[in-house]
Amino acid sequence: IGMGSIVMDNAQIGSNSIIAAGAVVLENTVVEPGSIYAGVPAKKVKDISEELISGEINRIAENYLKYSGWFK
Repeated sequence: IGMGSIVMDNAQIGSNSIIAAGAVVLENTVVEPGSIYAGVPAKKVKDISEELISGEINRIAENYLKYSGWFK
């Protein structure tokens, strides 16, 4: 969920989804799993591939390990 975004009552956010910064997800909106929503009101702009999701998870994990060493 991006900075400054608003998710209204009863909205359902699917797993592995991204809500863009500043987006407004209206009441009772169902955000599909593995998708990107943006805008006011938020609308689906793109699907996220499984390869991209696993690549991002690996990238984040590697960065975590790298940066954690800076603060020991």
